[in-house]
Amino acid sequence: MSERLACRVLGQHRSTQRKVPVSRADEAALTADIVKLATRYGRYGYRRITALLHAAGWPVNGKTVVFRPRR
Repeated sequence: MSERLACRVLGQHRSTQRKVPVSRADEAALTADIVKLATRYGRYGYRRITALLHAAGWPVNGKTVVFRPRR
């Protein structure tokens, strides 16, 4: 079965078959730090949380802080 036909049957876009998602090795630690900061500073937004993570030595950007899927 061709990739084109299989994706059409499944309703997936073909580009989803080309890239393998890459995750960070320290993703669990980063998520824990984000949750800890957000719990401590509940009224801070993602920009300020990102700044606090930078101060703690995490090389992250705002998109990383905003989109943290729960697992």
